[in-house]
Amino acid sequence: MKKRALISVSDKTGLIEFAKELLEFGYELISTGGTYRVLKSENLPVVNVSEVTGFPECLDGRVKTLHPKIHAGILADRDNPEHLQTIRELEVETIDLVVVNLYPFDETVSRNGVTLTEAIENIDIGGPTMLRSAAKNYKSVVVIVDPKDYTEVIHEMGEQGKVSLETRFRLATKVFLHTAGYDSVIGNYFKKQEGNEEFSEKLTMTFKKAQDLRYGENPHQKAAFYREEGVVFFGIADAVKLHGKELSFNNINDGDSALRLLAEFDSPTVVAVKHANPCGVGTADNILEAYQKAYKADPVSIFGGIIAANETIDEKTAYEINKIFVEIVIAPKFTQEAMDILTRKKNIRILQMDISALKSQHRGYDFKKVQGGLLIQEENQALLNLENIDYVTQKRPSEIQMKDLIFALKVVKHVKSNAIVLAKDGMTVGIGAGQANRVTSLRIAGEYAKESARGAVLASDAFFPFSDCVELANELGVIAIIQPGGSVKDQDSIEECNKQGMSMVITGIRHFNH
Repeated sequence: MKKRALISVSDKTGLIEFAKELLEFGYELISTGGTYRVLKSENLPVVNVSEVTGFPECLDGRVKTLHPKIHAGILADRDNPEHLQTIRELEVETIDLVVVNLYPFDETVSRNGVTLTEAIENIDIGGPTMLRSAAKNYKSVVVIVDPKDYTEVIHEMGEQGKVSLETRFRLATKVFLHTAGYDSVIGNYFKKQEGNEEFSEKLTMTFKKAQDLRYGENPHQKAAFYREEGVVFFGIADAVKLHGKELSFNNINDGDSALRLLAEFDSPTVVAVKHANPCGVGTADNILEAYQKAYKADPVSIFGGIIAANETIDEKTAYEINKIFVEIVIAPKFTQEAMDILTRKKNIRILQMDISALKSQHRGYDFKKVQGGLLIQEENQALLNLENIDYVTQKRPSEIQMKDLIFALKVVKHVKSNAIVLAKDGMTVGIGAGQANRVTSLRIAGEYAKESARGAVLASDAFFPFSDCVELANELGVIAIIQPGGSVKDQDSIEECNKQGMSMVITGIRHFNH
């Protein structure tokens, strides 16, 4: 019985070399459409699938391989005498190797401006069907979905005269994961087009491995980084590394935190992040002054941290950054002079990305993995509604104070709860994060701020259940507070502010970030 290989690929990487190797091993090649034309152009002996089926390709190529002469040839169990008898009677020849990769649906819908019609035409029907058929019958058929596997298959054919059962099983497993992901991208795209924001009864998503990581949060944990398929924008995954080592697990996590916070600002801003919390944020008329503010906010914690800027890093800013050790610098652009300075340090990672894209679209959902399940929610893209804020104290904040209050609120939204941010003149002066009670967070923020707390404003991610935070804020020298309100004892905090001559603004929007 002669050996036959069916090849139909959108990714032509390594195709010709692989086809030549198969011919050397005595395979007859069957192919379709563009793949057939490529093989034919190289003068390789290849049979068009229509010659096998006796039926022409039709409907603009939508129907090519959906035929019993193809699928019976793939699915026939070579160890089942009845199967072999049936295909003999039907004059069906077996297919021993299936090489298929699919129309690039995820790449298509990842482009801006793609239409529903274009997307639909890039839904592969015959390809997944052949792959699943071959994977189901892996004991009899070798199935390849990834050009990276050509080398191993050819090697085993040369060394052993066949492809081992272990390799066949691994390739079949790869196929089912691939087709499941392919269908997931299609389903999620259709759901978006439907415009239904309700959470589905079943959630399926697909992610493609971007890189293996040296380790996870700690050296004893294995880790990898996957990027979501079928979306236009990838955030930190879309950054281009211009210099330095590969990103680590913690680098990626911290970088994502920095970019989420940076997206809150339009004016020149620099964000410094350490262990997923901002440690210094500054906004100014230019990026150098913004960096100087972010550094001054906490010159200890910024060491070994991540810096993200929303404007070009120039020579002067690079010079200041290079005075300390930082893991990563992220910006939309770097001048050549800045690159010359920053790259003097071998291990610093320099990432370039379109920061404006952070603000250009709905960024999807936020996920938290729990044992045996998954929590999903809309991303927190709210901040406050200026028309709905309530000036609850006798004294109202000045225009300058209000500007600082909104600045502090943008930062506190991205600090781990319980969160307190003290700010003054467009920079953070103290940040308290992740404590079991709000008073402790405020004490920590005050310890960082020291004398800078005098005349500062305070933002809290959630309400004050008691007046104790207001009392402590007054001791520190804070003059204005912004918080969501909603406690049954709001009035206690309001009265304490009035007693101390402080102003308080209530937003009605909580910003927990656990």
